[in-house]
Amino acid sequence: MAAAALAKVLERSCAIRLIESEEIGTVGVGEATVPHLKLYNTILEIDEAEFIREVRGTFKLGIQFVDWGRIGDRYIHGFGTIGHDYGLLPFHQYWLKQFLAGKAADIGAYSLNTAAAPLGKFMTSAQDVPPTSPLANITHAYHFDAGLYAAYLRRYAEARGVRRTEGKVVDVDLRGSDGFIEAVKLEDGERVSADLFIDCSGFRGLLIEQALHTGYENWTHWLPCDRAMAVPCENVGPPTPYTRSTARTAGWQWRIPLQHRTGNGYVYSSAYISDDAARETLMPNLDGRALAEPRILKFTTGKRRKFWNRNCVAIGLASGFMEPLESTSIYLIQSGVARLLNLMPDRSFSPVLIERYNAQAAFEFERIRDFLILHYFATERRDSPFWQYCANMSIPEQLADNIALFRDSGRFFRHAEEMFALTSWVQVMLGQHILPRNYHPAVDLIPEREVNELVSGVRNVIANCVQAMPTHEQFLARYVQAGAAAA
Repeated sequence: MAAAALAKVLERSCAIRLIESEEIGTVGVGEATVPHLKLYNTILEIDEAEFIREVRGTFKLGIQFVDWGRIGDRYIHGFGTIGHDYGLLPFHQYWLKQFLAGKAADIGAYSLNTAAAPLGKFMTSAQDVPPTSPLANITHAYHFDAGLYAAYLRRYAEARGVRRTEGKVVDVDLRGSDGFIEAVKLEDGERVSADLFIDCSGFRGLLIEQALHTGYENWTHWLPCDRAMAVPCENVGPPTPYTRSTARTAGWQWRIPLQHRTGNGYVYSSAYISDDAARETLMPNLDGRALAEPRILKFTTGKRRKFWNRNCVAIGLASGFMEPLESTSIYLIQSGVARLLNLMPDRSFSPVLIERYNAQAAFEFERIRDFLILHYFATERRDSPFWQYCANMSIPEQLADNIALFRDSGRFFRHAEEMFALTSWVQVMLGQHILPRNYHPAVDLIPEREVNELVSGVRNVIANCVQAMPTHEQFLARYVQAGAAAA
């Protein structure tokens, strides 16, 4: 992703060399995304139909959470909007007044994505409807084969001048005067020098940590899962237009439907369950026959103390790791690359740029971290030591303040720069039983009849739109065939 974006935006104004080893490989289980990836593909001028065909992809309207707040719960964190703002207040404030009075349905009935997903309905934004229609602006993401996407971007980058070298880095030369990276040495003896080094070496942090000793902030006390067991299985039935996350005894299980298989995994805490027990939980809960032996990945949730250190910028897992609960890993690659392009240095490597990059990246990681912690902390489950720990752990002060603010009257303070929108926080808070005691008093300035019409009207419009949508399977078949014909 880094090489492809730099090659596209910089247009051969500098030489880009990529060193990687097929022997080492990649983590290779990043199969679910958030809507921001569409912007990345647009910048690279990648046609969506071609992309879906090449990566055997499906579409994603959101994430379904099963058994998280309580056993038996089921809610969807849908992308996109909930209703529409009215006056100065967001829609959920009007809904809240009606809901507390017993006059409104669950919040999911007022979001197109959330209502359409469990019914297996999907379409991209329609061009032949009024711009105010929910069908005119459908927010979606993707499920895809990460290995196929990497191969696609490799071809893309090389076609735009990126020079790829198959090999392993065995040593790093640092400049004596300032500790900057001067060159990397390859296994075959070649010495590769450069002005700027981008570390995409995954958890190892070959440059950012092993060479520059940047340091790491461990967040396991807030996000206790430290392992994932991944396994693909055969498809059974049509692909759902959402990712599923099912809470288990010591973590949670993902389910990601692709065109040719279904990705599965159990993210768990090794302090509360053994690898063997995790396997015994995962394997019987697959849709179809397993297509491989499960692989175990070990990780420590957290971030580097600096994302950019001297003349090295860490991207992806080398910069830190957020467990995959809300599919943020690929987004953080994209965000890191975009930030680097915005703050691209000259050879002087101004500390002003480096400090700004690190501050913005740290803020982004911390706000995503808090959103993930919310899922674990806001649980009423006490059926296992893992869930007891999560319910009783101390949480970051800002998250605690935001929960208290929302519980008071459905209000939420959000920085404009952070990733997850207000609607995301609202859906997860409500889905995990954080129900406000009251609503914004300005709602009472609107006549009762008007509030009734607003809330019921949104629900009716959403229901009618969902009914008009094709199934995900129907849309996908037409979309891939049309794209192939155009190609």
